Amino acid sequence: MTNPLTPEQEARLVAAIRQAEITTSGEIRVHLEDVCPTPEPLDRAAQVFADLNMHRTELRNGVLFYLAWQARQFAVIGDAAINAAVSDDFWEITKETVLNHFRAEDYVTGLEKGVKMVGEQLQKYFPYDATTDRNELDDTISYGKPAPPKV
Repeated sequence: MTNPLTPEQEARLVAAIRQAEITTSGEIRVHLEDVCPTPEPLDRAAQVFADLNMHRTELRNGVLFYLAWQARQFAVIGDAAINAAVSDDFWEITKETVLNHFRAEDYVTGLEKGVKMVGEQLQKYFPYDATTDRNELDDTISYGKPAPPKV
């Protein structure tokens, strides 16, 4: 996979994830790949969610931001508990906020804003508890398979 992020951009995203997770038991991941291997990015996001074991968090409150950057496909997906807690339009509002920045080709700021929005909701419904909370999932960016060669 061609990494679309500079080391500085990657560090900004990881910092945004860590900042968002400071006040919540929730878990946030960002996954990037060149192209989406499924017709629907939401289906691929669900696959990646499972591959990253995000469904195994204790409170079922993980959120994944998925971006197939060359194909310009994006999805955000949350686990059962966060889905049950947030308003019906939360995911669409978050997605549109991120996409507004993507349209200007400002991917990092879009993802940062989306992560912040999710972090605020996670804090509201799943506040941090110093006695029981631990970081259950890696905060680093995960990457998918390389794009197939063009023929």
